[in-house]
Amino acid sequence: MDPIIALDFEDLETTQAFLAQFDPTTPLFVKVGMELFYREGPAVIKKLRMQRPVNIFLDLKLHDIPHTVEKAAYQLGRLGIQLTTVHAVGGSAMLEAAKAGLLAGAADANVQAPKLLAITHLTSSTPAMLRTELSITTPLPQAVQHLAAVAQAAGVDGVVASAQEVPLIRAVTASDFLIITPGIRPAHTALGDQKRVVTPKQAHELGSSGIVVGRPITQASDPIAAYQQIKAEWSDHQ
Repeated sequence: MDPIIALDFEDLETTQAFLAQFDPTTPLFVKVGMELFYREGPAVIKKLRMQRPVNIFLDLKLHDIPHTVEKAAYQLGRLGIQLTTVHAVGGSAMLEAAKAGLLAGAADANVQAPKLLAITHLTSSTPAMLRTELSITTPLPQAVQHLAAVAQAAGVDGVVASAQEVPLIRAVTASDFLIITPGIRPAHTALGDQKRVVTPKQAHELGSSGIVVGRPITQASDPIAAYQQIKAEWSDHQ
């Protein structure tokens, strides 16, 4: 899986201008998050595909009662995307409802159903925040491991987690369970608001299935060179 570029832009125009820097015949894997999707709506998926071949990770992090999540996931399943997300802390019933909604939506639209990823704990989370603000006394790595096991048991295809927790997740999940890792920063780059970060090489060595990279590419002075460097570091270890 190629590195997933996080398209954290405010509108379609800015997003397309960024993507126009890349060879239009080169397939890319991109992440569409809340900001862009809420601004442009579901039509953004079709519009991105008009410009170039893309696989799309739609990262909306659904979290609500099971019925509401199932209905929302049904709509997402119709879009022909490749990956999407829910929060693991919503519990097994919500995770199962999300999976059912995606499958039903994809079937009705006659498209392949996206893989469902559960968010464990965000890479901006810290042990102190979990302990003092959420009253979670379980150590962060073990809390992530537990949520991954819950997600797999609920039929979810994988999780989003820091690469630092990948070995723990691998210990309690199947070999084909996806572990997609954000918080990727090449050496000598700013961390921003990420707390639990690794390099592309380290992510591979720890067992990540795929990596998500945003600002080190989108805010680079030469985004294509930055992408190629990250892709090479990641792919050289595949």
